[in-house]
Amino acid sequence: MDSHTTLKENPGSLPSEEKSKDHAKPSDSPSAFQKPPDWIKTFYKRYQKLGKYEDVIKSDLLDLDVRPESHSKTSVQKCGGDVVKELEQLHQKFSNFLGRCMDCGELDWSDCRHSEQKSASVFELDQTPGLFIYPNLLPPHVQSDLLDKLLHRDLATPEHQTNVHLHYDVSYPKSRPDTDELGSFFDHTAKDLDYRPKESHTAISTERFLDKKLRWITLGGQYDWSAKQYPPDVPPDFPSDIKGLVEDLFPMKAEAAIVNLYSPGDVLSVHRDVSEECAQPLVSISVGCDAIFICGLESQENDPDQERIAAIRLRSGDALLMSGESRYAWHGVPKVLPNTCPNWLQDWPAVGEHTERFQDYKGWMGRKRINLNVRQMFASEANSDTAGGKTSMPHDV
Repeated sequence: MDSHTTLKENPGSLPSEEKSKDHAKPSDSPSAFQKPPDWIKTFYKRYQKLGKYEDVIKSDLLDLDVRPESHSKTSVQKCGGDVVKELEQLHQKFSNFLGRCMDCGELDWSDCRHSEQKSASVFELDQTPGLFIYPNLLPPHVQSDLLDKLLHRDLATPEHQTNVHLHYDVSYPKSRPDTDELGSFFDHTAKDLDYRPKESHTAISTERFLDKKLRWITLGGQYDWSAKQYPPDVPPDFPSDIKGLVEDLFPMKAEAAIVNLYSPGDVLSVHRDVSEECAQPLVSISVGCDAIFICGLESQENDPDQERIAAIRLRSGDALLMSGESRYAWHGVPKVLPNTCPNWLQDWPAVGEHTERFQDYKGWMGRKRINLNVRQMFASEANSDTAGGKTSMPHDV
């Protein structure tokens, strides 16, 4: 272990405490329009230029999926106690989401007698208190099913707006013959859908829509990226199965989400997520290619020289929770790493029983990173039925 590194046990009670409290947004919370400071932009650019600074980056980059003890200049705490209580009975929680036993596939899985999955590990960084990292949290079946729900079902639901809707009138795939199942944009029959430009934009095909143009999808509260606020209208329902999974695993209510789609070369610019009306935790789940995530807090007055910044390698199945002081931390994604999608996931959506149906897009996930970023919009349940008031991605991680 490097001399700069410490790995220690942390009783960590913050996430469970967060769930039981009704955290209103602080009156002095930061503005969504505030520019990031120079120190975080400089740090971001170093990781964006990965090749130029590769030796330095290798020594500083936190990679909890590989060796939690091998981090150069980062003090990492392995959490225990209340922090991991949300992660008990993972077999049951994942089976609930899948609608079948995650081990044997039995639909009536309540009678299955499989050993309970070992609770996942959770880590917190000293320099960014409240930033919790859950390496390898979601098993492969859950990741694949999550993609099915997000990119087949939810993308094909008109209430869930995308960045493409800003510039095109989007047509939707028809329901599958002799079934109530929604069609998918990945179906061969969707290749001739019409995407009529609203202004002077060039017409696009479904293939270009999926490969190049589609950058984000909103679930639940439909965030207005220009005004940087949620509209006053009643939001669409948040998908109940994804809501159940998130709330089973993390101390928050899932009320709004953005699904970001990255390719290598895409970035997420440095920002803070401050538009929600409460300070409850924010959750991010990664699927697909690896990415470098940076997070930083302003220096404390009593220790202005202390670095409160970190760079973390996020892999498929990893999750982050931003809470406490880190809820309003500066963060971004300067790099998506090519050729890092797990082998078992690369051919999605042409996998399993859908291999023939989606053959046109075999290998699509091999060049993608999908990030599900979930927020709680409101401080109290009583208010949750109405809303309060290369290319850089919208705000997520």
